[in-house]
Amino acid sequence: MALYACATSACAVEALSGNLAASPASLRTPHSAIRNSAAIAASIQNPNSKIQNSTDAPASVLIPAGTYIPLQRSVKDLAAVPVAAFRLDVAPVTNAQFLAFVRANPKWQRSHVSPLFADSSYLETWAGDLELGPRAPADAPVVRVSWFAARAYAAWVGQRLPTTAEWELAAAAGYTRADGKNDEQLNRDLYAWLARPVPAVLPGVATARANFHGVRGLHGLVWEWVSDFNTALVTGESRADSGLERDLFCGAGSVGAKDTTDYAAFMRQALRSSLRANNTTSSLGFRCARDL
Repeated sequence: MALYACATSACAVEALSGNLAASPASLRTPHSAIRNSAAIAASIQNPNSKIQNSTDAPASVLIPAGTYIPLQRSVKDLAAVPVAAFRLDVAPVTNAQFLAFVRANPKWQRSHVSPLFADSSYLETWAGDLELGPRAPADAPVVRVSWFAARAYAAWVGQRLPTTAEWELAAAAGYTRADGKNDEQLNRDLYAWLARPVPAVLPGVATARANFHGVRGLHGLVWEWVSDFNTALVTGESRADSGLERDLFCGAGSVGAKDTTDYAAFMRQALRSSLRANNTTSSLGFRCARDL
């Protein structure tokens, strides 16, 4: 569909995920404070203002422990993967929040970032290194960020990226119940979003409807990086399982799938498995998670 084509266009010519280079120590930049909501609100009025630091953590919710059944798995994998309870940010990281990060970490500014860690489209919707501009509203989710940049931001705020299992567990909720498989309104909204092209200017994160857990925008806003994106929605190391790799990437992607009707899950699998860690796209952002 149109959104999928746009989401993957930046990485379609890249080879399927291989061994990623070990991340540099710079990705573990310590940061003792996190932005407060008042400062972020002020930055929305003036996107070029500096966001002050505080000890207030960004809004997050508890995702109870549960199980996740991978879309694709090899015969040696468990049918259901246990997922411990964790906290997930209510909304994706915004342009204003990421602006605070690049102000404090110049090496992640658009003109300074290494091509090893972000491709040439990194933050291209911004007007400049420290200027958002009309294509990047302060309250909209930041996009055109690489996995390396997303992970560096998460470390800077004392958090991490969610795992695939955590993200999928949280995203499995409907609007009114923890299991959203039969939530007709959610499914209508999700597939309507998948059918639409990516807007030139993304809406604010507060416009996304919250799910049962209180998380906004897991469906219908942007795609999101996860920490283990290159495992292609399996529980083990997919690159070590040649049979599974053949099924995933050589035309047999639906063989052995847990639910062949879950088109959105296949879309997420296709996107994740096509990405490299330095890729950026116009519809790919991220949110942070943390352990209890």
